[in-house]
This record gives sequence, C-alpha cells and structure tokens, in this order.
Amino acid sequence: MIENAIKIRFIYFLYRLALILAAPPLILYFVLRIRRDHRYAAHFRERLGTIPFPTQPTAAGTIWLHAVSVGEVISSIALLRTLRETFPTAPLFVSVGTIAGRAIAGEKLAALTNGIFYVPLDYVGCIRRVLRKLKPSLVVVMETEIWPNLYRETRRCGARLAIVNGRISDRAFPRYQRFRFITSAALSQPHEIFVQTPQDRARYLDLGAPAARLHAEGNLKYDFDPSEGEIAPEIRRYIDDLQPSRIWIAASTMPPREDTDPDEDDIVVAAIQQLAATHPRLLTILVPRRPERFAGATEKLERAGVPFLRRSQIGLAPAPALPSVLLLDSMGELSRLFSLADVVFMGGTFPQRGGHNILEPAYFGKPIVAGPHMENFPAIAEEFTRAGAMVRVAGPRDLAPAIARLLDDDAERTVIGERARQLAIAKRGVTRHIASRLAELYRDAIPRSPTRPLLAPFAALWEYETRRRRERALASQRKLEQPVISIGNISMGGSGKTPFTDWLATRLKDRGLQPAILTRGYRRRSPEPYVVLHAGTETPAELTGDEPQTYLKHGSAHLGIGADRYEAGRLLSKIYPSDVMLLDDGFQHWRLARDIDIVLIDGLDPFGGGAVFPQGRLREPLSSLARASAFLITRAGPGVRIETIERELRRWNPHAPIFTSRVKPHGWIRLGDNQIFEDPPFQSAGAFCGLANPNTFWRTLDEAGIETPFRWSFGDHHRYHPPELRKLAVRTRRRGAEVLLTTQKDVPNLPVNILELVAPTPVFALEITIEVDRADELLEWIYSGFLCVKK
Repeated sequence: MIENAIKIRFIYFLYRLALILAAPPLILYFVLRIRRDHRYAAHFRERLGTIPFPTQPTAAGTIWLHAVSVGEVISSIALLRTLRETFPTAPLFVSVGTIAGRAIAGEKLAALTNGIFYVPLDYVGCIRRVLRKLKPSLVVVMETEIWPNLYRETRRCGARLAIVNGRISDRAFPRYQRFRFITSAALSQPHEIFVQTPQDRARYLDLGAPAARLHAEGNLKYDFDPSEGEIAPEIRRYIDDLQPSRIWIAASTMPPREDTDPDEDDIVVAAIQQLAATHPRLLTILVPRRPERFAGATEKLERAGVPFLRRSQIGLAPAPALPSVLLLDSMGELSRLFSLADVVFMGGTFPQRGGHNILEPAYFGKPIVAGPHMENFPAIAEEFTRAGAMVRVAGPRDLAPAIARLLDDDAERTVIGERARQLAIAKRGVTRHIASRLAELYRDAIPRSPTRPLLAPFAALWEYETRRRRERALASQRKLEQPVISIGNISMGGSGKTPFTDWLATRLKDRGLQPAILTRGYRRRSPEPYVVLHAGTETPAELTGDEPQTYLKHGSAHLGIGADRYEAGRLLSKIYPSDVMLLDDGFQHWRLARDIDIVLIDGLDPFGGGAVFPQGRLREPLSSLARASAFLITRAGPGVRIETIERELRRWNPHAPIFTSRVKPHGWIRLGDNQIFEDPPFQSAGAFCGLANPNTFWRTLDEAGIETPFRWSFGDHHRYHPPELRKLAVRTRRRGAEVLLTTQKDVPNLPVNILELVAPTPVFALEITIEVDRADELLEWIYSGFLCVKK
C-alpha cells in the first residue's frame, strides 16, 4: 500500500510538471482564440471566475456535476432531476466545457440547478479554487473525461467522487493505453465508476481502475425524455403552412475527421437533390451539429440551388416552395422536432466521428438511418441493428435510396420505428438505480476545504504548541468545589455556545439548582481582572463584554468573568454560592478541571475544514474529540446530514451520547422602547451582524421569510462606530428595506445614540433561542451521571 501511494504521488508530480510546462502555449492559444472570435471572450472570462457560487455554507452539501459536451449535458438531465427530488435543499451546480453545451445547459438545466459554469482547467490552483467555493459533498463526472487533478483534489477535500455513464470508445482506448501510468493513478481516485457496457468495464479495468468500484449499469441516455417541452410556435406554423407530405431530418451532421472522410452536409445536400425528383412535397430539416457550421451549410445549399430557409429567418423571409429545406440554426430544439419526422438520418456516422445518440428519435418510434461509424455507441448500435430497429448504410451513395425506401414504404417505416421505440423503453430505469447509489455516497461525505501545502508547517507548529500548552495546563490543573460543566467546541468560529449555555442555565434553574457561568468576557473594557455579578444584574457591556449580557438579561445564573476561570469561580463562590458551574467556551481551558465536557458541533460546518489552523479552522486535531463527555450537533435543521456527522464522531469517540438542537427566533426587539414582537412586524430589512459565523443569522432570516436587500457582516464582537451605522441606514433606505436588523448579541456593541444616527430608520434586534431534541434525556444524563443531584 505504501509503495503504491508513493507511485501515485510520483505520477501526479510528473503530470503537474507537464501541465506547468504546457501553460505558456495554452495561454497563447486562448489569447489568439479570443482575438479571433469574440464569442470565446465570454467563455474565457466565465471560466476564470464569474461563477454563481454559494456565498455561505449550506445545511445540505453541494453536488457538482461535470458534463463537458452537449451529449453529456443531455444525458445528465434525468439524473439531475432525480437527485433534485432526492435532495431538494442541496445546492446543485453543473460545469460544461463548450459554448454549445453551455447554451443547452442554460436552457434545459436552469430550473434544476443553482448555477452553471465553464469547467476549470485541470490545474491544481484552478480546481482548488472551485472546490473552496463549492465545498461539494459529491462530484459526478460524466462519461469519458479523465481529469487527474480534479479527481485527486476532490478526494483530498473530503467529497465523494463518481464517474457516471462511463465509456471508452474504440478510437480513444489505444490513446489512453499509451498513458496508462497516468490513467491508473487517476482512476484509483473515484469511489464508484458506473459504465455503460461490460466492454467498457473491461477497458476501465485495463486502464487501472479498481475492479471493486466498477459497475456496468447501462446507459443513462435510455432514460432521457426528449418529449418534454413544446415545439416553437413559429416552427409549428411554418410547417403547417407548407403542408409537406413527408419530413426527414438530417440530425447533427459533422465535418470530416480524417482526410479521407466526407463532409456530411455535402452528403445530405446531394441526397436532397436526388429525393426532390421523386418526392415533390418533401421537407428536409438539416441540423448541423455545431453553430460554427451554420454558415457553411447555408453556402452549400445556395451553391447547389436548393430552396431553403434558416430557422432564424422564419417570419422575416418568405417560405420557399416544396421540396425545400429548413436549416435549423439554433440550439436545443432538435429533440422536440423528432416527433414531426417520418425518417431520421443520424449524423456523425459517415466521417470517423463515432456517431451520436440515436435514442432520442427512437423514443418517438422513428426509423433511423446511420452510416458505418457508431463507435461511440457500440452496444446500442449492435442491439438496434441486430433487432432490425435501424437501417445501416455502407456509404454516402446509399443514403438517398435508404431514405426514399422508408418514405415510400409505410409498413416498413412503422415496423422499424416501433422496434426502436420498444428497445428504448425496455432499457429505462438506469437513472434511478445510479441515483440511489450516488445518494449513498452523498450522505457519507463530510466536505472540508482543500489543504494548502505551504501552510502545513505552520499547522504542525500550531498543533505542537497546543499540545505543549495542554500538557502544562494539566500539570497545574485546579478543581472547584462545585461540579463544572464545560461547554465548548473544537473549531474556530461560532457554533452556538452562548445560546446553549443560556438554555442549560435556565433548565438547571428550573430544576431547583442555582447555576453560575464562568466566561472570559471577550473584549470587555474593565481594568478589573475579575468581575462577579449576581444573576439578573444590569451593568454596561464595557464591564462584561457582549456575550455575558445575554446571560444577565435572562437572570438564570450568577456570572464570573475573567481570563483565569478558576480564580473567577473561586471568587464567585465566596460571594454568590452556586450549585453548578458552567464553563463557557471551556474545551481548551485545561487549567480548570471539569466533570463534564459537552462539545458543540456546528451542523452547517461540522469539522472546521478538517484541518488544524491555519490549514483549516480546527483548534485541535479531531482526535481530541475522544475527551468529550457528550456532543451537541447545533443548527440541525432541514438538510443537515446528522447520520454522517454522527458517524465521524463515533470514529473518534464511540461512547459519548450525541444530541441535536436547532436555532429558533424567540422575539423581534424594537430598539428604543424595547417592545418585543413574537412575529416580525416588517417584511424586509437591511441585516448586519458581528458574529463569528454570520451564516447562521442569514439562515435564520431566510427561514423566517425576511427579505434582505443587503447583508453586511463585521468581525466577531465588532464595536460599531457612527459612520458605519449611517452608511448602513443610507443603504437600507436606498434598497427599499423597512428596517435595520441585527442580533441581540450585537446590541451591547451599538452606540447609545443608535436611533439618532440612523433616523428615521427603525432598528430591530433578533433574539434567538434553541430547541434541543431529547432535552429531558440530556438533563437526566447530566443529573444522574455526573451531578448526582436528587430530583
């Protein structure tokens, strides 16, 4: 295993070195291409970064589907629809590799996805940039693309990787074999590989894919439903006015690949001229495969003297008399037109292009004519040919006679079309099966940020220093007379410690105990090293800091504030006797002994990127979770994959009980008169906050249905200054919001004349509470197991 890992790392080093050496000519190529054709400028800019990525962590992990070509985009529609039904709250993004693919994706996938963008170049920096933005739980790569850096970086960021509808054509297979030392390393990365046929499975095996991860499931194209959508009204009217006796479609015609190959537009034009003599009421719909071929097809038709009209000119130019041609110079409309055809010729089968998908016309029961080259779909072509469900012709001269025979023979046309339809329908169901397997991968993933290797020495230094400080603190650890319950977390940033500490203090108070809270009092301005306050005392935030103000307002617990929580607790006990001490943010405060360590795990971002600071946001390695007495998964709202988080926790701590909680609005406080509303008395608000994790505030507002024309986050514990608040008020009025809205935690950090500064804009603060699942069980566990207090 170690030798294999070293081999893979060396192969990736060589691959990346080759990419670095290839960078200058690639950049020059893109620059020249942009200068030649303005259409590529937008392509290049979007590839570099104008991507609609999510701006905040989401409860459900992101799914990223990588579909490069038009065919892959179309193949993915049914799969995306199934994934959307299975995970309705999961952000779903699609990357494409061509302008035509981008156009089709924009038309057919816009309603299913959260964003569509061009594929990043397979450079580590480009891939990591996208992964940091998306934070995917599942990456799905369609069909034949092998992207070594994408595969490796996906695995390293904790996402699950799957190749779906995989295939390797006869033409591509020898080329891949020459680079087996790279493909074997790349294909060792995916968690699952779903290929179309047993032949494809054998080829993937030969290229180095692990046999246990390879599954010959079938072709997703069988589940594509081209009947969705309607034919454009202008095309429908055009054909109704012409009233052709027969219609044949030359679909996805292609240029030569080799010098000996024919151009299919020339073949089709010649066939049109032959058919015109015997079929005077015939309409031909010519569909070049790529937009750049529209102009060339127009010139060929004009040169041959064939009457035609471009689809873009319908309604602008008179319709030519039959027999004539409708040149479809648009994208995304072909599949809808198959229902009108009497016969379909599938392009890409005379030149050595490997053919295109014949299943779309097959669904409509149309007889299909194809040339000798169907290498891209060998299994489908063989099955349809063997069953008499399509007509194969040997060369260009045979096309016109084959089309004429089918146009004239209604019985043969019907029989062949029905056989094609039955074969297409019989193969359905692949999508559901693969989607269920992908769902298992998705649920099993815990995303983390891609690591930055240059920061690894600093992360190692942080981990060493943390371990050293812990050893020193434990050597001089002291214990209070009262039981101590530590409430903390393992990652930097907010995880809901303050709301839970306040909730627990209130519940203990309700059970007849007098709790006290020991807190640091971050950013307080008092010169006193320790501050001790009776429950419910009113005192300025300068003395306590902002978070203790929440505890004092609810009045459930006495308060001891100081950097040394032992001394603060000892002083507090002398003045205000307490039954139990709650150590706020205490998981890393080792100088004070505790009886219970409750560790909070943020359901939206559970493990701080999976790495110790500065590579991630962990304060300690995940192995320190073994010290926890219990876990509380906070913000466990819809879409949070509790089972996945629990499984990771059990990996480090098999015995500690796991509880869950969620944030709920408790009241909307109007500053000035401090009136509290159960429901928000406004519809829209300019929202701002100074929280370690502002996304929790934004999510609460989204769930409450509050429109926020703008959102502004400041640093944690931010003290607001008059110029900042005036700007916020101006922006609120300009965006048409009714009020300024912040959090209850931020209120102590606002100036006392806040209402004068932002007048006439009202200011509200959201007060939150938490709802703990199995709350009685948690309290009983605290009582019976540790506090030994008789109820």
